[in-house]
Parts: sequence; structure tokens; C-alpha cells
Amino acid sequence: MAGKVEGLQLVVVTGLSGAGKSQASHALEDLGFYCVDNLPPALIPTFAELCAGSAGRVNRTALVVDIRGREFFDDAAAALQELEARGYRYQILFLEASDEALLNRYRVTRRRHPLMPSGRVLDGIAEERRRLEHLRGRAHRIIDTTDLGPRQLRQRLLEIYGEGPGSGAMTVNVVSFGFRHGLPRDADLVMDVRFLPNPHYVPSLRDLTGNDASVRAYLMEWPLVHRFLELFGGMCDFLLPQYAAEGKPQVTLAIGCTGGRHRSVAVGNWLAEHLRSQGFPVHVEHRDCDLPEAVEGDQATAPAPPPSTGSRAAGRAKSSRAAESTATPADRQPPQAAPAKRRREPRGPAGTGQDTPAGSRPAPRHGSAAGSNPAAHRAGEASPACG
Repeated sequence: MAGKVEGLQLVVVTGLSGAGKSQASHALEDLGFYCVDNLPPALIPTFAELCAGSAGRVNRTALVVDIRGREFFDDAAAALQELEARGYRYQILFLEASDEALLNRYRVTRRRHPLMPSGRVLDGIAEERRRLEHLRGRAHRIIDTTDLGPRQLRQRLLEIYGEGPGSGAMTVNVVSFGFRHGLPRDADLVMDVRFLPNPHYVPSLRDLTGNDASVRAYLMEWPLVHRFLELFGGMCDFLLPQYAAEGKPQVTLAIGCTGGRHRSVAVGNWLAEHLRSQGFPVHVEHRDCDLPEAVEGDQATAPAPPPSTGSRAAGRAKSSRAAESTATPADRQPPQAAPAKRRREPRGPAGTGQDTPAGSRPAPRHGSAAGSNPAAHRAGEASPACG
């Protein structure tokens, strides 16, 4: 709202403790407001004068004033009257919630109520409602946060105060980098594009960067690159509105290749153009584009065209033949059949001198170890005399 200085907007945020004033302050700050928390009400007119004398550098302000000011809070009504007398206009944003919701929030945060540090929380809530009644009656907007989470409250404030500098759509930072130089520390999403054809292996493109048209033209000759950009652009088209609905003021998309000079730069530029066409404010940074490129161990050979379906099938057949050729003889032999069970032949009469049939064992002699141990024969065990 307009004040003594054209364009000055002053919002006084107040309400019950635990109703979400801190969350509201953070949301307003992201919308471009200069926020001051727990300002003594008597200083409100002086603060307005400072903003008016800033030559437009501070033209959106939000002051959080509540019962934490103790005895200073009683000066709130007089301070607002003085503000009006000096020609400033303001808005009072009052946040409240049900007793049950406030009580549950105190249980979660384990905070003490400012009016009842050693008493019951419900008694403090009741006393605070009574003392804030006059401000609630003068409020321009009242938001009940009983059923609102931080995300819903932020969205509500965006709908009310979402105009002016800093309150537009979510800002997107596109950062290209090289993996050999490390990941960006502030990246929300990292995309690895090292699988794309590398212009570094083309001698005429090695000293160029992804900002050069010839490098981009080389990449766009590959169907793989077209398919990747289609999928990557679609994923960003889905994700970014979700991030914006979540309340993120900005998101950083990092795109990395080996050195950060060719593929990541070209893809980053393409993504920035694509997102700008979707209405997102985009800032582009090529972090490692101007760093010297390490060529140790690199082969100055251009990548081959994508293999066809027939060559892939031939490669699979070749791999199968190679696996067969490396198999050991034991692996190639079929499993051997179990030996046939030997049929026992009847023994010849002991002491007759008759030969036993081939394959049968001779009868034990008297006094042998086997003969002295009939149990061994019954059990089918072989004795030393049987070899």
C-alpha cells in the first residue's frame, strides 16, 4: 500500500503465539519484504521514517509484533495511531488457530507460552487472546492456520502479497561443471551427461567449448542427444512446477561432463532456452568452461557412429562364442553316469581249492581278522585280509 513515500508497503504481522508468525515472516522475506522480528511497537514510526529515507531501496517491509514484547506490547495501539498521523498507511496481518491446534504445536516444539512460563499452556492462550483482541478487531487480513501447514501458509501469502520485486516465479539456476573438478555444493539436481558423444575426441572441436555453434551442431547430429534432450526437458517440465508449489524460491540444476567444457555447457544452454520458453527466470553459469583441459591419457579419436541393431546382434553372438571357447574341458564334458553296482557272486567252498568266479572275493581263512570278527561280515565291512 502507498504511504508517505510512493510505493512504500508496510505490513504488521501479529497474532497468537504458535499460529505461524515466524513462517509468515520467512515467506514474506522470500517475496522481497524487509522483515524485522519482535520489534518494540514504539519504534514502528521511527522504522517507517528510515524506510522512507532509503530512496526506494527499502519499499516493502514486514514487522512482526506480538506478545513477546511484554510491557512494550501495550504501546502497539499508540504506535499505530502515530504512524497514521505521520501519513503512513499499513496493513495488519493477524494469524490465529484453534486452542487444540496451538496446544499440539506447543507439545511438538516443547516451548513455553510467553505469558505462562510456569503455568498451563491453555491459560496462556486464553490470556493472549484477550490481550490481542483489539488488534484482531483492527486487522485487515485474518488467516486461521489451524488446518494450514507451512507450505499452504506460504501459498496463501503468495496469493495476497505476490507482486513486486522478488515475488515472481521460482528462479532456476543452471550450472554446468566438470566431474574432475568436483560437484557444485548447492545443486538440487545433478545430471550426468558423460554418456553423450564427446567433442573432445574431434580434433577440430577440442579447443572449442559448448558455447560454440560447431560443438552444438556436432552433438545435435546424434539421435541419442535428441532423445536425451526430449526426456530431460520433459522431466524438468514436470519437476519444476512441483518445486514451485512446494515453496522453493529457487532451484539449482547442475549438468556435468568430464571436463565441463563441451557437453555440459551445450546441454546447459539448451536447457536454459527451454526453461525460459516455459516462463521461468533462468540464470546460467558455466563454472569450469574456461579451465585448462587435462588431456593426459585421452585418445585423439572421434567416436564411432551408434551401432546398428544387426551389429549388436552379431556382438552378442560373438560374446557367446567367446564364452564357449573359454570354458574348461571339465565344463564341456557331459556328466558321467554312476558306476554300476557290483553283483556279488557265491563263494566257493572253504578249503576245497576250487576257484571262485571272476570278480568275487576269496573265502576268508580260519584265524584271519575277518573270520574272527563275524560282526564285520554282517555289517558288510571289508577287512584287511580282503585287500
